[in-house]
Amino acid sequence: MAAIDCGTNSIRLLVADLPDPSAGPQAPLVDLARRMEIVRLGQGVDRTGRLAPEAIERTRVALAGYAAEIEKLGVDRVRMCATSASRDASNAADFRAMVTQTLGVAPEVVSGDEEARLSFTGAVRGLPADAEPPYLVVDIGGGSTEFVVGTREGGVQAAISVDIGCVRMTERHLHGDPPTGGEVAAAQADIAAAVDRALAAVPGRGAATLVGLAGSVTTVVAIAQDLQEYDPERIHHARVPYERVAGVTADLLAKTAAQRLAIPVMHPGRADVIGAGALVLKVIMERAGMSAVVASEHDILDGIAWSMQPV
Repeated sequence: MAAIDCGTNSIRLLVADLPDPSAGPQAPLVDLARRMEIVRLGQGVDRTGRLAPEAIERTRVALAGYAAEIEKLGVDRVRMCATSASRDASNAADFRAMVTQTLGVAPEVVSGDEEARLSFTGAVRGLPADAEPPYLVVDIGGGSTEFVVGTREGGVQAAISVDIGCVRMTERHLHGDPPTGGEVAAAQADIAAAVDRALAAVPGRGAATLVGLAGSVTTVVAIAQDLQEYDPERIHHARVPYERVAGVTADLLAKTAAQRLAIPVMHPGRADVIGAGALVLKVIMERAGMSAVVASEHDILDGIAWSMQPV
């Protein structure tokens, strides 16, 4: 199976074999390839309501590489899900036509609710035994953040997607280099209002474990661990206390883009938006009353792959 997740900031590929059904409900995917490219598809969408032609072209180039990988590995089935930016854009039809021509498969522009459910499925499979349910899973993307509450056995209890993400908040508020105190305060207020709306819709404050997904979370966790290179095995299921998240967030927002780029674990395409992403995580922890976050390298991409499992 090949799963592709095209978000506001990045496009990612997972090629995997699904486990034999006899292996049990917690058997993992067998990864054959994982790829990630920062294409910033959502560049300017919050302001213009349209996908920029150069952003569509960057995505096409990355997708063409993925299509070659898919062909080389002899994939049986492909599912591509496109999320926040392609939901919001008035010219989304141009994007869909490009994907169909490049990949040979039309993208599914999933709803925020479906995005949340796929993220939850990918995240909770394989959580360690000491991660106590119910879980509040938060997927902090470029344009939106999904909040999902549920358990492994019972599945999703409630889910909501709100329009706060690292690209959207950076473009809307954080214009300075580094951002000013006033810009950070405005971003924090915007994020807090959206988080409070989300937590009024889903019972996140009653969850026992906060599980954080996507690049903003994993980058903050990598920095919190003082890693000198990005190591998915060290990051996956690492538990980081609120105090450390708050310290990393303050440090990132005080740095210039060049200083953030110099951090050893920083992906070059994330350096300009990581401050906003960290701020979203910090505010979620504050408003939900969470003392720690458990990071997961498995997320919506894995959920898309699991969705192709025969019933």
